[in-house]
Amino acid sequence: MTYRIFYWLTVLIPTVIIGGFEFVRHDFLLSYMSMETGNIYITLLTLLLSFLFATWMFRTIGRMNARIVEEQARRAVYEERERLARELHDGIAQSLFFLNVKLKQGHLDEARVAVSAIDNHVRQAIFNLRSLPEEGSLMQRLEKWLVQWSALSGIDVSTELQIPEGFYSPAEEVQLFGIIQEAFANIRKHSQARHAWLRLVANDPRGWTLAIEDDGVGINGPAEEMKKYGLAMMRERAKQLQASFDIGPRAAGGTAISLTSQAGGFAQ
Repeated sequence: MTYRIFYWLTVLIPTVIIGGFEFVRHDFLLSYMSMETGNIYITLLTLLLSFLFATWMFRTIGRMNARIVEEQARRAVYEERERLARELHDGIAQSLFFLNVKLKQGHLDEARVAVSAIDNHVRQAIFNLRSLPEEGSLMQRLEKWLVQWSALSGIDVSTELQIPEGFYSPAEEVQLFGIIQEAFANIRKHSQARHAWLRLVANDPRGWTLAIEDDGVGINGPAEEMKKYGLAMMRERAKQLQASFDIGPRAAGGTAISLTSQAGGFAQ
């Protein structure tokens, strides 16, 4: 049912019922019903009609919104899978080209490095894809994903997760999970870290903060120039979440990423 139909139903149904009652009252019921009694009846009829119509309409709108949110979530998951597929294809294609060159040159040690890179790309892509469709709350999925990531990378992870269940819409969860996956993929690939930290907390009924840190080698040069860290993708996701995005050196060494939003969470 479209919003145009809702519009005309809202205009016509109260008009027809209330107007029809008034017509019948004045033409046929005046000899049986006083004006005061008729006014009481029309007031009660209007109240009942408004209650029933509003209940039906808002329930219908709620179902329509739920379908829209579900469709948005499916689209977000599809787009995330497309991004992972492109990332997997590009990473493996580059590594295979490098492997082919080194094998032709007889550089077996460097060829072994390329094979290891391909293996890492495949493992990371499969790992990320598995995390998308799992059931459970965002916090449960994050904790499980981080345990598996730590086992895969050999890097210890400390977490602080304080987000109420249902705080994010399904589409927001996909964006947030994508940022975390990208950040931790970069930690594994580039940081040489031994420990990583993730903090995701709700600041107030609407705001939230995400902080990701590691004790690795840090980044060199301005953050804007470090394309290999996937900053463009993370910034775009942060923009979709209406969150600020900052990256820089950690005070005790390593890298720190933070996102802060006052506009997200508890999407209806």
